[in-house]
Amino acid sequence: MSETMMTDDLRQILLSADSDSLHKLISNEHPADIAALLPDFSSAEIGTLLVMMPLAVRADVIGYFSIDQQAEIVLTLDQDILIELIREMPNDERADLFNQLPLEKQQQLLTSMRKAERDDIFKLASYSEDKVGSIMTSDYAVVDAKMTATQGIAFLRKTGADKETIYQAFVVDSGRRLIGTVSLRELIMADPEEKISAFMTTDPVSIHADEPQEEAARLISRYDLLALPVINGGDKLVGIVTYDDAMDVAEEEATEDIHKSATVGKLDTSLRAASPMSLYRSRVSWLVVLVFANIFTGASIAYFEETIATHLALLFFMPLLVASAGNAGSQSATLMVRGLATGDVSGKDWLQLLGKEVLVAGALGLTMAFAVMAVGVLRAGVDIAVVVALTMIIVVLVGSLIGLGLPFLLEKFGCDPATASTPLITTIADVCGVLIYFGIASWYLREAIQVVV
Repeated sequence: MSETMMTDDLRQILLSADSDSLHKLISNEHPADIAALLPDFSSAEIGTLLVMMPLAVRADVIGYFSIDQQAEIVLTLDQDILIELIREMPNDERADLFNQLPLEKQQQLLTSMRKAERDDIFKLASYSEDKVGSIMTSDYAVVDAKMTATQGIAFLRKTGADKETIYQAFVVDSGRRLIGTVSLRELIMADPEEKISAFMTTDPVSIHADEPQEEAARLISRYDLLALPVINGGDKLVGIVTYDDAMDVAEEEATEDIHKSATVGKLDTSLRAASPMSLYRSRVSWLVVLVFANIFTGASIAYFEETIATHLALLFFMPLLVASAGNAGSQSATLMVRGLATGDVSGKDWLQLLGKEVLVAGALGLTMAFAVMAVGVLRAGVDIAVVVALTMIIVVLVGSLIGLGLPFLLEKFGCDPATASTPLITTIADVCGVLIYFGIASWYLREAIQVVV
């Protein structure tokens, strides 16, 4: 059945309040696909549909909405239904949702919760949103090092129903300090009477709760982990970050970097849900800055007005040369920003990359110079063609070095290298390109005239 047909059926179900029909409609659908059918419904309508779903499905479906949408939806629910939903949600998701709710609603929820639930929410909600602690969950599986493989499997079978994952279990000592990890595969394949301490992985990869979120995603990707243990200052195990949460972080970071690369500010909601005003605010500041930066391009052209008036053919090649400088700079900056983001390169690689970039940019400039020189000869004669070719080599080299150097410079001063965006690089390269082009033209054409005379 198509999404359009299912959406129409959902609207009919809303009108008839037929929960049996809803159960039949969504019985074979993944929670993510169910959530994808609902963005065109109002928050109140989504809340009504959620109440008609089984509790487990309801808790899964709401997790696929943005945190802002979740807050809007749950505020339409009755208190008892909300409490029931909060208790069913994964620990990390309910802590995020709790943080998003108004203070009055938080107080109402806390008075209805058990002490263990309140303590867990306070712990997870205490971390700032950019730290590992804000994406970890306290629903992790623990086994004792003194257990045999058989006992470990039996213990996971007994306690694992509500855990985030049982494919990776964690071994802690009496003080809950992390001493090892063991996979379900290892438990199954081990000799039934062998102690877990004999085959567990000691000194496992872990991360502190106050580390940046992207570091957790990087470690999970680097070591191919199903779950990354999170420890506090005393090396006590306080939670885990699962690979699916790491994927969400990686996607969010990539989206933020892409936005920065186009000088777009961070959006607090999805593009579909963003208001015109929030989109305006996210874009206007850099555009205004770049408008004033481009004034330097106009000033540079005005400075060489006499040369331009004498050789009007120079204007024909100006957009080509200036764009080439910006394009080369953007390519170089994109490679450097991505390299810094993934850890492929760092500040200590600066000199090595500088030498490599000079060679590559020089070769690119020569290739492009040969390509455009023929056009210069046909369009404006040999002298202009030489100016264009020389400029092409230099602007491609300069643009590439700007693209290489700016991300490193920003990182050195503690700024996000992704700020070295395409519009910013292009604007700087434009100014440099105009100065270089007309500077070479003024010098070379003046010398050429003197030789003729």
